[in-house]
Formats: sequence, C-alpha cells, structure tokens
Amino acid sequence: MERASAAMLPDGRLHLHHGPIDIIADASGPARDEALRCAANRFDGVLEDLASELPMLRTPVTEKPRIEGPIARRMLAATAPFAPLFVTPMAAVAGSVADEIVAALAIDGVTKAHANNGGDIAFHLTEGESASAVLAGPVPATIDLPFEGPVRGLATSGWRGRSHSLGIADSVTVLAASAAQADAAATLIANAVDLPGHPGILRTPADALSPDSDLGPRPVTVDVLPLTDAERAMALSRGVAVAESYRARGLIVAALLVLGGDTRATGALFPVAESR
Repeated sequence: MERASAAMLPDGRLHLHHGPIDIIADASGPARDEALRCAANRFDGVLEDLASELPMLRTPVTEKPRIEGPIARRMLAATAPFAPLFVTPMAAVAGSVADEIVAALAIDGVTKAHANNGGDIAFHLTEGESASAVLAGPVPATIDLPFEGPVRGLATSGWRGRSHSLGIADSVTVLAASAAQADAAATLIANAVDLPGHPGILRTPADALSPDSDLGPRPVTVDVLPLTDAERAMALSRGVAVAESYRARGLIVAALLVLGGDTRATGALFPVAESR
C-alpha cells in the first residue's frame, strides 16, 4: 500500500492523500501552523486503521458490528440512528474522516478550520466566526454557516458521485451537526429519490462493479434516461419525505435535492425551489 502523504499547496492549504482519501484542509488563527502539523500527524495511519476493520464496517448496523477505532466508532454512531433501514457504517466513512481531521485542527489558538474530503466537509468555528459553502445544483449557490448555527458538517451524495447509489438523484446535499451525520443522511436520502421499476433507469448489482462493495448484490444506478416532469417530481417527493422525517428527528438540519434540473429542499437554510 502506498504511504500517506501530506503536502502544502501553493495557496497554503494542506493536502492529505492516501488511496481513496483526498482531503484539503485549512485553519485560521495564531496556532495555524501547529494545527496543520497536528492534522498531518493524525492523518498518518487513518487508512490502515479503517482497512483493518473493513469486514465490520461493511456489516449492516442492525447486526451490531464490533468496532474499535475512533473513526470507525464515528461511522457507526452516525449510521446507527437510521436502522432498521439497511445501512452500513461505510455510508459515513468520508464524513467521519473529515470530522477526525477537523478535530485534530481544533487546537487552542485556532479560530476556525475545515477539512474537505472529496466534497464531504467538516467545520470548526469559534465565536464570531462563520464558514461559507458553495452548493451544487442547476444554479450553484453559496450559503453562510455562522458559529451560532447548528451546522458543522456538509455532505453530498447521488448516483453521479464517486460512490454507488440505489437512487437516481443527481445530488443530495445535507447539512448536519457533523460531516459524518451529513454523509450518512445524504446517502440514504439519495437512495430514496427513485422510481422503482422504471424502464428508463439502468441498474447493475453493486458487487458486479465493485466486488467488495458493502451493498453486495443490491442494484445500483448506472444510467438514467430522460424523465418527464411528473416522474422527476414523484422521485423528488420520495426523497423529500425521507429528508423531512430525518429533520423532524433532529438527524439533519437541512437538505437540498436535485434531479434533472429540478430542485426541492427542506430546512430553513434553503428556500424551497420549484424549477418547474
């Protein structure tokens, strides 16, 4: 296995890379340099630790996998509230790694920090600070996340992303109290944006694409042919219903769902968008 690398980018941000993990991190405040060193030190060994627990991390949370490592425990804690729905701790892996790196950055003397793990982003804010994020969609939008607010994590999922999806959402962006929680919820809301049995949705077993997928033989989306306005509306309504149930339970703060240029949202941070 290649070794983990930590390097400073020309703009001064920290780039952490190891296998599938690719993180851009930064911090502000008088302790910035020390914080970046702490993050680089913490990143060393992350992938090896996760790989050592992969069989348990690919186990459905309903089967109560025995997990030991700190990031693995974050993954399980983020996904367990969604049971009995099928979900494994792997649904929160990217967000959990981002949370761990931000925790390493958040030393005394750091006023704010973030870690962006392939689009799953964790934030650290102190009083008076805020973060901003650009959201994917037909019209990209920037939102501000203040210290006083509840959001410390953002994640995006969908069938066009780097992970397999059971649904047809182009993207589902979730804001939550942590990146791990946002990651798990975005995965499951994206799965719910669907039209089961529709002939224009092409699927293949996940393990045919990735033999070690935690989804096993479950059919994942590989292409979506053009849908009618009514079909897009129906698929999005399924996802919104799930997102609103998660928001009612306090699992997420807000969600933005996109399919074929149409958008729907739940949560006060987003205006409800009806593109058609």
